[in-house]
Amino acid sequence: MNLSEAGYQPLVSIITLNYNQAAVTAEFLESSKRLLYPFFEILICDMASSEDPGTIFKGVDYPNARLLVSTKNLGFAGGNNWGIRQARGEFVFIVNNDTDLTPDIIQRLIQPFYQNPSIGIVCPKIKYFDDPRIIQYAGFRPMNPFTGRTSSIGDHETDNGQYNVSGVTNGAHGCAMMVKKEVIEKTGLFPENFFLYYEEWDWSARVQKAGYLIWYQSDATILHKESMTVGKENPMKTYYLTRNRILYMRRNSSAFNLLVFGLFFILFTIPKTIIACLISGHFIKLKWFLKGITYNLTHSSKSPV
Repeated sequence: MNLSEAGYQPLVSIITLNYNQAAVTAEFLESSKRLLYPFFEILICDMASSEDPGTIFKGVDYPNARLLVSTKNLGFAGGNNWGIRQARGEFVFIVNNDTDLTPDIIQRLIQPFYQNPSIGIVCPKIKYFDDPRIIQYAGFRPMNPFTGRTSSIGDHETDNGQYNVSGVTNGAHGCAMMVKKEVIEKTGLFPENFFLYYEEWDWSARVQKAGYLIWYQSDATILHKESMTVGKENPMKTYYLTRNRILYMRRNSSAFNLLVFGLFFILFTIPKTIIACLISGHFIKLKWFLKGITYNLTHSSKSPV
């Protein structure tokens, strides 16, 4: 059954975070004007930006959008949870503000839910904004149970149609994911102790344990400007990637897998990173890498922050 046959078009809540990127978010909102799907709301969740987001977001220009201003930076997990709690839609589309929405993306992402009730999350094909011929995501490979690492299928490949078959994938991409509201109600929100990075993997694991599928929809496309908020070389990124890689493994591994991961990390990852940082002179990166490790020595895996 497709949406036209069903004769029903549910409300979709689009949730995007803004943190000192008002101009970027304004470009995102401009792309939303091209959406063909008629029933949507946009919740712009500002994470205590130092710049006034109200100078960019004019309600008269974006009648479907609401600006929600937090007094605290809640991070990716907490910020999206805050938006989800205020969303009115039957479906929630969690999407980065540094993306360009394609006109038909909403109806293409909704369609699989009506074809298979076991589907809980649907993700589009993600391409790079600077060169739309190049793929960033066409599904995820499985998380390696011993290294805590995974990779995106098709990343940096030219799109020649080789990933034009939709199907079940191993994890949802935090850049863009459509979720049934009832799935969130049954499985819970993002784990807020992650703050940034790996939270979508922890959430994906929980959604799958609840019996839902994560679906890659090949004919839905979005363009991603990538890492405009955090930046590619940033101490915060090093800290949270290190901290949350370990935290994810602590929360989602068997005792044996966690032991192997611990040995791999101690014997390989730590020496390799220390040597590389010393040689390159990236002492700040080394400092935050070690801080990420220290967090896991002093906090429970269930710690709220």
